[in-house]
Amino acid sequence: MNFNKVLLLGRLSRDPELAYTASSAAVCKFGLAVNRKFKAGDEWKEEVCFVDIVCWAKQAENCAEYLHKGSPVFIEGRLNYQSWESDGQKRNKLEVVASSVQFLSKKDQADADEIPF
Repeated sequence: MNFNKVLLLGRLSRDPELAYTASSAAVCKFGLAVNRKFKAGDEWKEEVCFVDIVCWAKQAENCAEYLHKGSPVFIEGRLNYQSWESDGQKRNKLEVVASSVQFLSKKDQADADEIPF
């Protein structure tokens, strides 16, 4: 049995890039920064995880139109592994294909920072 589901809450680390495939399907790509605060001894620390996000169709067009670097969003999607060869070098990356992108207001983001999950 397999299960591939990702839930992420963060801010765009770069502006969305909208493109269209040869068959006219809209695809939008952007980066997401997800912060994690933790305590190390007596000191609070923070680390950031950067994730590549891809969304399709009307969702892609909406993201490109309404989001920008710094926008808070909640992403629901799945992991997707890609591999290719470039200049004789094997390359690969893991990205999230979004099935849902919820736009959050700054107030929603402040409230969400308090939710311990």
